[in-house]
Amino acid sequence: MKLRGEIPHWVLHLFLLVMVVVTVYPILFVFTVAFSGQQNLDFVSLPPDPTRLDRVRALVPWPDEVTGSNFVSLFTDQPFARWLLNSVAVSAMTTVVGVFLACTAGYAFSRFKFPGQRAGLMSFLVSQMFPGTLTLIPLYIIIVQWMGLGSNYLGLVLVYSTTAIPFCVWMLKGYFDTIPKELEESALMDGASTATIFIRIILPLAKPAVAVTALFSFMTAWNEFVLALVFLDREDMYTAPVGLRFFVGGYAEQQWGYFSAGAIVAALPVVFLFMFLQKYLISGLTAGAVKG
Repeated sequence: MKLRGEIPHWVLHLFLLVMVVVTVYPILFVFTVAFSGQQNLDFVSLPPDPTRLDRVRALVPWPDEVTGSNFVSLFTDQPFARWLLNSVAVSAMTTVVGVFLACTAGYAFSRFKFPGQRAGLMSFLVSQMFPGTLTLIPLYIIIVQWMGLGSNYLGLVLVYSTTAIPFCVWMLKGYFDTIPKELEESALMDGASTATIFIRIILPLAKPAVAVTALFSFMTAWNEFVLALVFLDREDMYTAPVGLRFFVGGYAEQQWGYFSAGAIVAALPVVFLFMFLQKYLISGLTAGAVKG
């Protein structure tokens, strides 16, 4: 028996199907342009007098010829391999620094009482309410003018790490709160130091939350564009997002084939890292979100 006003199942199925098409179509379009072997968005050749069927065919994301020439040229004729290695280096350093700072800060906020504890947590929360571009000018003054780290990966790593810390500290703090304090008290009675307890007991138990922290720190550095564009002014130091911008920006010919191929290649490390850490992600996010 259907309730009055209940939406029929076929309407829901149709709506879900439309949303799937809307979601998947841009991804298929990127793959089509990348494997078309061309540098423009017209991956289908229309006849001089196209019919309506020909125009519909032009909207279907499938090229006339499938080739990997754009991917080959991306690494042989373009400096994309260099940009990709730069992104790997910056993201790896950001992950190490971000995880270290977030773990130590989250543990301190969870286990110790000190002046300014609540104000510090609230400042982390408030900082997430504003877009990152608001801090662009102050960061430029601090990193470039005061510290002299312009066109330096160290300055970029410091900026990325501090950007990711607020979210990571809140999540880790919530996860550390779920670990019983009795474990630490027992270890203290056995003569273990605070550092030993943190490294050998707390961190192994907090692997899911640490995995989420590592993934978030890596993605923060890997996908960021604006700060890297501002702080890096040498082509050989560009990260992958900044390098991709020059395929379709400026006054030169738009190279959409290289751009699409580079976007696919740049997405692979994040996909592989997500798959590798997938078993930790759900428990890390849920446990760190329900208590804090």
